[in-house]
Amino acid sequence: MAGPANLRCLSQQAAPDVESAMRSDRVRLFQTLPHACGYFPDRTAQNLVIDPAAPQLDQLYGPALERGFRRAGGHLYFPYCSSCRACTPCRIDVERFRLSRSQRRCLKRNADLQVVESMAGYNSERHALYERYLRQRHPGGGMDEADASDFRRFLTAPWSPTLFLELREGPRLLGVAVTDISLHGLSAVYTFFEPDETERSLGTFAILQQVELAKRRGIPWIYLGFWIEGHPKMDYKRYFQPLQIRTVDGWVDMP
Repeated sequence: MAGPANLRCLSQQAAPDVESAMRSDRVRLFQTLPHACGYFPDRTAQNLVIDPAAPQLDQLYGPALERGFRRAGGHLYFPYCSSCRACTPCRIDVERFRLSRSQRRCLKRNADLQVVESMAGYNSERHALYERYLRQRHPGGGMDEADASDFRRFLTAPWSPTLFLELREGPRLLGVAVTDISLHGLSAVYTFFEPDETERSLGTFAILQQVELAKRRGIPWIYLGFWIEGHPKMDYKRYFQPLQIRTVDGWVDMP
């Protein structure tokens, strides 16, 4: 996510729908400078960012999730590209969610794992797993040499209600699901896991555990970030049915 030097302030008229969603004319929106798109190599991308210095970010977070925003570090952002609207916010309807056959098999394969709700934050064990994951899953992507400060800056924020769901095989840490919790919904911020344990489908297992967490806490939605139709990196999200997507008319079930 861009730093303050790469943000320019937008007027209220520049994005009236988002501004009204925050229900306050005191919330400033910024727009990032164009940067390389993480999904399409021939495109550039821009984001809307809620003022990172706003003192009430913790109160804005829930309503921002409802409007399709996403957290990365201490920034709440929404893709706002001039010639592309491929990124579509999506969320799981927790009450109506039903396991598929493959998801039931995933739970069975991982029945030996313990799921531990832990305080968010850095430690050397988590960082070592994070490094292994990035080096195998995102080589050369700019994130694969993440140090301790990168870990903290990307996964946590002082105002966010974050916990880490740790997936453990005995004492061994196999995965971490970075999870933000609000009354409006649970946000699956990021998941990293042991890259050599591909047969376990730990990414799917982590989302299923977040569904269970939401059920226990009476939280209605799990926000999965953005879905891009036909993109192989995003295709897994459509298997968590019923999945809702956000359109100009609001949230609707994915056809």
